[in-house]
Amino acid sequence: MLWDFGGVILDSPFDGFARYEEGHELPSGFLRGVIATDSDINAWARLERGEVDVAEFTELFEQEARAAGGTIDGAAVLGALTGRPRPEMVEAVRRCAERLPTGLVTNNFTLGGSRPELQEILALFHVVVESSKVGLRKPDPRIYELACDELGITPVKTVFLDDLGVNLKPARAMGMTTIKVMDPASALDELEGVLGFPLG
Repeated sequence: MLWDFGGVILDSPFDGFARYEEGHELPSGFLRGVIATDSDINAWARLERGEVDVAEFTELFEQEARAAGGTIDGAAVLGALTGRPRPEMVEAVRRCAERLPTGLVTNNFTLGGSRPELQEILALFHVVVESSKVGLRKPDPRIYELACDELGITPVKTVFLDDLGVNLKPARAMGMTTIKVMDPASALDELEGVLGFPLG
């Protein structure tokens, strides 16, 4: 079992983007548009691979936003990404981890930090693969291979949940069963059908 973090176990970071845009008179979807531009080499991608620190990221991200026609505070954008846990997803992870090798694969720049409730969630996983620590980020197939290797599982016997289709596509090409998380309840129903045991 492989899980994404933000947008699956936690609320979507896009919710934080939307709050920032609304509070700073930016068009809806502006930040997602900046992040989607040159998506493998831009400031966001480099931060998630641990290639730049937060100060360097902030300067680069603000430059990219200006090029796209907006003015932002890069540090404040990061601060808007609070990510509240989804209790039903946390319980599903707990039940999966009791029966199956269970890992987390996340594109991140910091994970948990000083938030005890996030550390408790991370402790449920047998393996945690963070993009900022391994220098790889989804959808690079190598990050999925790394997670499978660390868990001792094969892709064809793995289920992977993510909220972004672009991240699911390479996993599916490797033979994984993939579930796109749009509505948590629907995703858990689908996962129960695949696994054959209750998750709530």
